[in-house]
Amino acid sequence: MTRPATKAGRPEAGAPGPVLATSKSGMVTSPHRLASEAGLKVLREGGDAIEAAIAIGGVIAVTYPHFCGIGGDAIWIVADREGRRTTLTGIGQAASTAPACAGSIPTRGPLSTLASACVVDTWRLAQDFSRRHWGGRISLSNLLDPAIGYAENGFPFSASQAFWTEFRRADLPAWPGFVRTFLHEGRVPYVGEPFVQKALARSLRLIAENGPRDFYEGELAAALAEGLAEVGSPLTAEDLRNTHAREEAPATLDYRGLTLLAPPPPTQGVTTLAIMGVLERLGLSDVEEGSADYFHRCVEAVKQAFLDRGEIADPSYVAPAGDLWIGADRLAAKAAAIRSDRALDWPQPYRTGDTVFFGATDAQGRSVSVLQSTYFDWGSGVVVGDTGVLWQNRGAAFSLDPASPNVYEPGKRPFYTLNPGMALKNGRPHILYGTQGADGQPQTLSVLLTRLIDYALDPAEALARPRFLLGRTFSDERDSLKLESDVDPSAVAALRERGHAISLIEARSPLAGQAGAIVIDSDGHLSGAHDPRSDGLALGL
Repeated sequence: MTRPATKAGRPEAGAPGPVLATSKSGMVTSPHRLASEAGLKVLREGGDAIEAAIAIGGVIAVTYPHFCGIGGDAIWIVADREGRRTTLTGIGQAASTAPACAGSIPTRGPLSTLASACVVDTWRLAQDFSRRHWGGRISLSNLLDPAIGYAENGFPFSASQAFWTEFRRADLPAWPGFVRTFLHEGRVPYVGEPFVQKALARSLRLIAENGPRDFYEGELAAALAEGLAEVGSPLTAEDLRNTHAREEAPATLDYRGLTLLAPPPPTQGVTTLAIMGVLERLGLSDVEEGSADYFHRCVEAVKQAFLDRGEIADPSYVAPAGDLWIGADRLAAKAAAIRSDRALDWPQPYRTGDTVFFGATDAQGRSVSVLQSTYFDWGSGVVVGDTGVLWQNRGAAFSLDPASPNVYEPGKRPFYTLNPGMALKNGRPHILYGTQGADGQPQTLSVLLTRLIDYALDPAEALARPRFLLGRTFSDERDSLKLESDVDPSAVAALRERGHAISLIEARSPLAGQAGAIVIDSDGHLSGAHDPRSDGLALGL
C-alpha cells in the first residue's frame, strides 16, 4: 500500500499513515517500494539480512538518485543473536591534492567532488562479513540484478525525485552531465513516466561481473578517473585505489535496559547517544508524549549534545573524545544545565543534506541498519563522464580554517552526519532505526526512540507523530524551532512561553526526515514501518 502524494512529492497532510508490517520470518524497510521488494525477495529465497540489504542498496541507488547512489558513501550497523556487533564504515577520504578554493569549499560542482566514494566498497566488506559469519552464499551479480534491470529498462519516476529536480531547476544547467542524465529532452520527467539510466546500468554491470573493487581499481575506475579529471575534480585514480571501507567497533550507550549502537567518529553517532543519555537523566515517565514538556526536554537535550558536535573529526587526525562526550559525568552535567522553564538560546549553524535509511532482519535475527548518501540532495551535481555515476559532495563538510578539527587534509575523512542505529535487548537485536536528514538525524531519532522505548508505540505510530527540527535549513534561514503543524496548539503556546522561537512547518514535512524502524520482540515477532514522509514501506515475509 502506498500513500497519496502531491505533485511536489510530499505526502498529503491528511494522507493515511505508514502501514505497519508484521512477520516472524524476516523484514525489510526502505524509502522506496521497489527497493523493499528486492530485499524481501532475497530473504524469501533464503538469503541473510546483509544480502537483502545489498540488494536494497543497489536498487535504492537507482530509484532514489536525488538522495543516494554509487557515487556516495554508506554506514552499516550489523549485529546478530550470537553477540556480534560491528560498524562497516564507508566514508570516502579527501583527495591527495588540495582543492584550489578561495575562502571556502564550494558545495556544488567539480571542486565539491573532493572526497572519494565508498558505498560500493561497503558491499564488498558486508558480503565478506556475511560469508565468514552467516554462511552467505548469494553472488553479488544476483544481488545487483534488480538494480541493473531498473537502470537498464526503467522504473516509474517518483514524486520525490520530481520535487527535488524542480526544487533545484535553476542550478541544473551548471552541473556537468546532469541535464543529459536526469532530464528528458530538457524537461523534468512526469511522475510515473519510465525513467532509464543506461550508463548507470553499464557501471553496475561492471561491479556485478568484476566485483566491487572494479569501482576503485578496474575498468570502471579508469572511466571514473578520466571523467573526474575532465571536469576538473581534485580526485585521481590513486585516490580511488586508496579508498577502502573499514570494520570498526560501534559506540555504545545504555538506555533504559537497552544497549544503543551508533557508528563512531567522524560520524555524529555519539551525538545521538549523548541526546539519549541526557534524556534518560531528565526522565520522561512524568510527561505526556507530544506535550510541551516532552518537546522541551527533547529539544534541550539536542542543544546540549550539539554543543560538543563541532569537536567531532576523523580520529586518525584528531585525538578522539567520543567516550568523554557520552561519559556519565558529562551527561549528568548537561542534564543539570537544562532549565524546565526556559529554552537555551540557539545560534548554531545548520548543515543540510539528504540520505536514505534502510534496514533488514532475517529469521535468525541477523540484522542490519544502513544509511546511504550523496550528502546534499543531488550531491555535487556532477555526473562523471559516461558512467552515469552522480558524485557526492561530502567533502564540502571540510573546513579551510586551520583551527577547525575538520580542516581539510589529504586522506582525511570529513565530519559525517550519517548515523544509523540499533538497540540491543539482552545482547540481541531489538530495534533497527535510522533517518534521512543531515543535522536533523539525531533530532528525529530522539523522538523516534523515545516513542518506541519510553512510550511503547509501534513503529507506524511512532513514525506518524509530529516532529521538530531545530535551527536553519536550506529553505528557512531563521534560527527557530520548527514544529510540524499537527503539534497540539496548547503545546506550541507553552513552548513559546518558555522562550522557544517557533516556526510552524507543514504536517509530515520532508524537513522532518524520512525515518524507518523495525522492532524485534523477545518472541521473535517483527513489526516495522517506513516514514509517511517518504515513498517507502516495510515488508515482512
